[in-house]
Amino acid sequence: MWWPGTLIGAGAGFAIASIPGAMLGALLGQALDRRLNLQGWAQVRERLGGRPALRNDELLFVLLGRLAKCDGRVVDGHIQQARQEMRALDLSESAQRRAIAAFNRGKSGNDHLRGYLRRLSTQPHAAEGVLRACWRMVWADGRAGPGERELIARWGKWLGWTQQQVQALAGEYEPQKLAPPSSGITYQEAMRLLGVSATSEPSQIKRAYRRLLSRHHPDKIAGSGATPLQVREATDKTRELHNAYRLIRERRDFR
Repeated sequence: MWWPGTLIGAGAGFAIASIPGAMLGALLGQALDRRLNLQGWAQVRERLGGRPALRNDELLFVLLGRLAKCDGRVVDGHIQQARQEMRALDLSESAQRRAIAAFNRGKSGNDHLRGYLRRLSTQPHAAEGVLRACWRMVWADGRAGPGERELIARWGKWLGWTQQQVQALAGEYEPQKLAPPSSGITYQEAMRLLGVSATSEPSQIKRAYRRLLSRHHPDKIAGSGATPLQVREATDKTRELHNAYRLIRERRDFR
C-alpha cells in the first residue's frame, strides 16, 4: 500500500525539482506518514476533517458501536455487551473512557474502516478476536439482521477471511444453538464453577463471574499468542461461565 504522505510528497517534489525533488519529497512524506501513523486515504480525510485517527485499542469499540446502531436503535443488551467486552479486556479507567467514546463514535457510521482492518489483517489472532466480539454484539439483542451480517461479512473480507469462515463463527454465539442454562449443569455445579456458595451475596457472585470471564476470555487468550485450539477451549470455557452465571442469577433472582 502506498502511504498517502509518501505519495503526496513524491508528487509535489517532482513538480518542483523533477526526480531529485520526488525522491526528497517521498522521504519527507514517509517520515510524516510514520509520525502520524497514516496508512490510507481514509485516515487523511479524518485528519483534514478534524477527526482523530483511530488507535488500535479503539477500533474494536467503533465496530461494536456501528453494529449496535445498525438496525436503528441501540438497546440495553448492546450496552451491556459493550461493558462486558471492556471487563473481559481488563481495560484501565482511561482506556474505558476511550472505549466508550469509540463506541459512541461508531454509532455515527462516519469512520472509514477499510484501512484499519486491512492493517489488522496482519495479526490473525487479533483479527479473529475482533470478529468474535462483533458476533457477540450482534446476538446481544437475540437476533442478527441482514444489515449486521453484511457489515461483518465486509469487515471479515478486509481482515482476510472468507465469507464461509466469517459465517462459521456466527453459530458459536447464536442463542438458539447455545445450550440452555439448565441443560447439562446443575445449580450446585454452577456455583462450584464460579467458586461461590449458596450464601454468597449477589455482588460477590458478580465479581467472581467477571474475574473468571476476564481470565478465560478468548480475545485475551488470542492476544497473548495462544494457538487456535487454546482459543477454542477458552471460548467453550467462557460459554460455560455464561450459562453458570445465568442459572445462578435466575435462581437467586438478581440482575
